[in-house]
Amino acid sequence: MNVQQFLAGIFLFAAGNTVVLAQDLTIPPKHYVDTVNIEMRVVRQNDRYPLSDQGNNGKWKLLKKHSDEFDGKSVNESRWYPNNPKWKGRQPTFFHPSNVRLENGELIFSVNKHQNDSLPEGFTHTSGFIKSKKKFLYGYFEAEMKLMDAPWVSGFWMTNVSKDWWTEIDICENAPGVSYNRNDLNSNIHVFRTPKDKGDIQKHFSRTKKYYIPSELQQDYHVWGLEWTPEYIRFYIDGILFREAKNTHWHQPLEVNFNNESNKWFGALPDDQRLDGQFNVKYFRAWEAN
Repeated sequence: MNVQQFLAGIFLFAAGNTVVLAQDLTIPPKHYVDTVNIEMRVVRQNDRYPLSDQGNNGKWKLLKKHSDEFDGKSVNESRWYPNNPKWKGRQPTFFHPSNVRLENGELIFSVNKHQNDSLPEGFTHTSGFIKSKKKFLYGYFEAEMKLMDAPWVSGFWMTNVSKDWWTEIDICENAPGVSYNRNDLNSNIHVFRTPKDKGDIQKHFSRTKKYYIPSELQQDYHVWGLEWTPEYIRFYIDGILFREAKNTHWHQPLEVNFNNESNKWFGALPDDQRLDGQFNVKYFRAWEAN
């Protein structure tokens, strides 16, 4: 039995029994905080402004130097590290540059393209990662992507790991290729480390929410957006605002990351029968407020 069958079995068991104790389930029942009305998606009129603000009421200025249409022959290494320089990967999947390429005007992440390269102990599979060399403090960040239809997490997120602060904003962290997650839209913001003078908030905490989306995210391209200001953090899909969070801690310059990976918390574990999936990114655009 593979991971998808196992998770599907749990889900069917939970759905078919009115009395199920949470401690009896390997994965707890889901709690969706809201449903995304995908019929409210915005029709793009221009590429100059964020999809959610086509009239540019926010007075956004496109940062062309730090944006990328991925229309070259290889990853632009003046903008991106072609792999993660500080993180090997989440076992059992190792980040390897062979899994990242540009093709037909898109950034594409694959898995297990490392051929005969030996992997570090504890790793059995490989996936891809790129990280921006630019760190951003506030702005609007957007990418159009088609997530993997295979048991891997597709990610578009921002983070910075420093001596004092380690924070993260996950614009997209989803694994719709796992049957149990087909209609999940996840939204996470994390604080992993704070300065010692912050006292009671030094431990890791997360503000996570899960939304129900009627369409399966891996079936088509979607536009993911983040509006990040000193006051709030807003998350968008296809121009639809689906979450707003108060910005209480995310005031550090953050790097942009794109990757695909395994993650047991999503049930996204390597399946050797499904190694042909791809994570496609059409563009990355960044704006600053004028």
